[in-house]
Amino acid sequence: MAVASISAVALLATACGGSSDDGGGGEGGSGGEVVVNGCTPENPLVAGNTAETCGGNVLDTITAKLIHYDSKTAEPEMDIAKSIDTKDNQHFTVKLKKGYKFHDGTEVKAKNFVDAWNYTAYGPNAQQGSYFFEPIKGYADTQCTGDDEEDPCKGSGNKAKSKKLSGLKVVDDHTFTIETTEKVSNLPLRLGYTAFAPQPDSFFKDPEKAGQNPVAAGPYKFDSWTKNQSIKLSKFDDYSGEFGGKADKITFKIFKTQEAAYTALLGGEIDIIDQVPSNALVGDKFKSDLGDGKYLEEPNSTSQWVGMNPHVDKKLSDVNVRRAISMAIDRKTITKQIFDGAYEPSTGVVSPVVDGFKKGQCGEYCTFDPAKAKKLLKKGGGYDGKLELTYNGDGGHKEWTEAVCNQIKNNIGINCVATPTVDFATMLTKLGKNELKGMWRMGWVMDYPSIENYLTPIFSKGASSNYYQYDNPEFEKLLKQAAAADDQEEANKLYQKAERVLEKDMVAIPLWYGKAIMGWSDDVDNVKSDPFGNPVLNEVTVN
Repeated sequence: MAVASISAVALLATACGGSSDDGGGGEGGSGGEVVVNGCTPENPLVAGNTAETCGGNVLDTITAKLIHYDSKTAEPEMDIAKSIDTKDNQHFTVKLKKGYKFHDGTEVKAKNFVDAWNYTAYGPNAQQGSYFFEPIKGYADTQCTGDDEEDPCKGSGNKAKSKKLSGLKVVDDHTFTIETTEKVSNLPLRLGYTAFAPQPDSFFKDPEKAGQNPVAAGPYKFDSWTKNQSIKLSKFDDYSGEFGGKADKITFKIFKTQEAAYTALLGGEIDIIDQVPSNALVGDKFKSDLGDGKYLEEPNSTSQWVGMNPHVDKKLSDVNVRRAISMAIDRKTITKQIFDGAYEPSTGVVSPVVDGFKKGQCGEYCTFDPAKAKKLLKKGGGYDGKLELTYNGDGGHKEWTEAVCNQIKNNIGINCVATPTVDFATMLTKLGKNELKGMWRMGWVMDYPSIENYLTPIFSKGASSNYYQYDNPEFEKLLKQAAAADDQEEANKLYQKAERVLEKDMVAIPLWYGKAIMGWSDDVDNVKSDPFGNPVLNEVTVN
């Protein structure tokens, strides 16, 4: 999921791990309220229409899915699913645990998954998570067929043929089947992602209203959302899963900047900040600010890069110009001076924490070489005028984006200017409308632990987060071959080849790999980071 802050405030949309003292959500635990920094969601809180961290963090806390990712290892384990079986990686049978409840008291049944997935997949519903259902049989029939790339549902005669995925079948209240058009070896691994969450029957009566007051099946339930101020949750007393919470309430307090959130932490206004801002990293200032035992530093799955859409900004259409910009950036110096060495310069878009990572995928184009960069820029026809690097103002990106622009300006003579948007939601909306020229900062934290998650949802044709409008037949072919591979080792090799193709095209300039650097107050304890870079909120205790 696209991340709002430098290290991942999370898309990831995976439920946080850990269990309460009694294994459920209703009794036991520490009680009290935990206040954590948050940001403004791009859309209403609908699981199938959330592809960024501001809304994803909230949905992670209130949803339950078929599987749950372990809070230490990210290994998948059964949650609502009792079993997910397949003999050929193309036909899957899912059996649910009985008695699992939504926050409105109704039981989670097979139809709640099938109906939710059909709703998300159906093109006219314009859900950002639709693309995740592309492998399921019948997906093409649920999509509009118009020529307008931005809205293929425009005009007459372009409507979808079907509202339902033919590959989904309800067998009984607690069993449904999935059929994919081709083999998908890691399909069960994906099913802990937010887009695959079930929806209660009440959702379909008024989906728009449901997004303002979401009903899910996780350990915490939604209470209220005060725009630009806070989102409040409370423990669900009838939670029937194994990953219950300890605090009675969790509040996401919304801040315009990460620096403001850090000041609020030091002033006692919040309990946890999920990412210490860069100005507190220099000289390890945050360590003296917070004191021993009140912070953590752990590698996570965040990968940060600068994105470009050559179709929107024709001055970036020549690959040599894009490569020149990349080679003009001294990643090592920036990570040392801006982040005090906290982050590692990257050589590809895939994070080192996932199975299948391969170092050096970007090759020479991620190597700092101003002389070679100047030659490539000249070969590509140069770049006239101002080159904007857009970043979201609520994510703590000002210092490093300005440093990147200064290097581009000094090393290859392009007039680069770092320009903020109000927040991440605003930036994503503009990207979705193809309104941003130049470059823009982007980050990704895994939705599920797979190299595939850094490629397919972001860069494949028609993907929900493909703001680059990237379309390379060779890349697409390798993705399909990898998905159909008989074993993970073979799949990983094919995904690595696909990443290499992507890096040669350079629509995303890799910058650095992230690390979770969290801080907390004396009022809370047992603060941990999961592999996705999020605080494990359901395990936090209140002193």
